[in-house]
This record gives sequence, structure tokens and C-alpha cells, in this order.
Amino acid sequence: MRRARFRRVWTVCAAVACAATGLAGCGARTASGGPVTLTLYNGQHPQTTQALVAAFERRTGILVKEHDGDEDQLAAEIEEEGPATPADVFYSENSPALMSLEGKGLLEKLPASILGRVPARYDSPAGDWVGVSARVSVMVYNTHRLTPSKLPRSILDLASRRWKGKLALAPTDTDILPVITSVARAVGQSRAVSWLKAVDANASSNIEPDNEAVTAAVNDGRAALGVVDQYYWYRLRAEIGARAMHSRIAYFAPGDPGYVLDVSGAGVLRSSHHLAAAEQLVAFLVSATGQELIAHSDSFEYPLLPGVAPAPGLVPLADLQPAPIGVAQLGDGTLAVQLEQEAQVI
Repeated sequence: MRRARFRRVWTVCAAVACAATGLAGCGARTASGGPVTLTLYNGQHPQTTQALVAAFERRTGILVKEHDGDEDQLAAEIEEEGPATPADVFYSENSPALMSLEGKGLLEKLPASILGRVPARYDSPAGDWVGVSARVSVMVYNTHRLTPSKLPRSILDLASRRWKGKLALAPTDTDILPVITSVARAVGQSRAVSWLKAVDANASSNIEPDNEAVTAAVNDGRAALGVVDQYYWYRLRAEIGARAMHSRIAYFAPGDPGYVLDVSGAGVLRSSHHLAAAEQLVAFLVSATGQELIAHSDSFEYPLLPGVAPAPGLVPLADLQPAPIGVAQLGDGTLAVQLEQEAQVI
């Protein structure tokens, strides 16, 4: 998802399906009698969003105009547009972009009926957005170049010169920001900068534009190892087939700063002219229907609604042992960007 684009999906609301959702205001209309149209600024992967939007439209009659792009760029657009932004809902791939909008007072408080659907640790500390799904950072390694016994135990080990020419890195992908923040909080900013410089040097022959490219580079054998969110590997396998996979994923040691559980979430813009309908869309994302769609799509993310199991093959969410860092400590991503700039990796 490198280029922003607009896509309008039009569907007809079926009254019976609408009633079955239990969503208040189903079939909302404008003052002129037409259907309400929401503008969704979508920083999530299209794989996650398209099925959710289509199902929401079918069940409510509310239309959604989707503006896709990188989450950091979309958040910057919203900040620049201010109260005039056409965005009603912001759906982000990672929590820092949401925390940035929260910190600037641009998000509406969500009702407890929405926030209470997922465990509080996955939500905005201030109640401005709700966690929708999660992913965890892992190592992806080429099985022809590395064996499990040769993998590092800690992400800090990737600064060693033994990884020179073996790493792939996407320093401009927003998925790396929570990992950098986690490292900085574990070892301090000065050590984090030194670590970043060493990792960037080790990956100098495999600097990639995004984590999809990192995963492909490792699978192709151009790199031996990369650090990505787990769903990139599962999506590549679904795309090219198990027989074409020459890579696997592995986890850092329990609690390691490179082992980060990151949350995707959604919030309503305070400036929205359709607050009730916008809340309906956010509520749908964390409804049983929305969470089951995530679980059974090619998203390969973790649904956060208790009782909804993830896609087959994923380690259960309760069995993960990530670093003890939450959305509040991950912050708005500013620290990670500053450290990348100081290390001159971006």
C-alpha cells in the first residue's frame, strides 16, 4: 500500500441482514433522504479492510468512501486538514499513528460499549480509539542459509558483524517504529542509536521499501534474516504456495525488546459530521462479525475480541510472550523517527 487512492464501494442494504446485526441506526439517511456516506482514512492493509467495509455496507446501508495510504501520511493529512478534514474514521495499521492524533485532540471519545469489547490494554489509554487486531514481530529466516540453532536470541544481537550482508531491513516502513521504541526503552536512547547504525550497516546490501519486500528478499535467499510482523510471512505463503516457501518464522526470547505485540486500531474524528454512523463503523470492526472476518480472511492478524480464534497455524495470542510494553509506552512514534534520523538510517 504505497500509493494513496480513493475507492468507493456501493452496496445495497438488505433489511433482514441489517436487523440481524444489532447495530443502532442501521440504514442511516442524510437530511435529503439519501444514504449516509462515511470517509474512511485507511492505513491498514487492503486485505484487512476490503471485506470489513463491504460487510458493514451490506448490513447497515451506510456507504464508505475509502482513502487508502500509509498511516503516517494519512495522519499527517488529517493534522494538516484540521477541522476541515473529510475523514470520519481513521483505521491504522499500528498504534503510534492513532496516538499521534489522540495527542493532538483530533479524536472523539468512544463510548464504553465499544471500548469494552476488547481487553483494555489494547485500547487508547484515553479512550479515543479501540484496538481492532494485533500482530507480533518475528524473525523471518531463509532455511537454506540458516538453521534454528544459528538464530539470534535477541534483536540486540543483530548489531554483531556476523550479520553483515545477511540482514534485510525496511527502515521507512512504519512497522519498524514500535520495535525501535521498544529497543530504546529497554537499553536507552544512546545504545539504541548505536544499535540502529550497526543494524543498518549490516543490512546495507538489502535495504527494502517495506516489510513485504523484506519477507520476499529472505524467502528468495537474497538475505538470510529479517524482522517483520508475522502476518507478512503467512500472506506470502498464501500468495505463492507452501512449496515456494524457502523461509520460516521464529521468535526472539520471551520478553526481548524485539518481540513486540503491536495493535491496529480505529477511531472517530472529532470533526466528523456523521458521528453516530462513524461510531457504527468502529463498533462493527470489533463486533463478532467483524472479528470473525479478520480471523478467516487472508489478513493473518490476531482478532482481539475474546473468544474469536486466529487463523489456523498462528500461535494463540495467549501463548505469545512479547516484551512488556503497551500502546502508551510505544507512544506516537516520534521517538523512533528521531532515533532513526540520529542514526542516519532514513
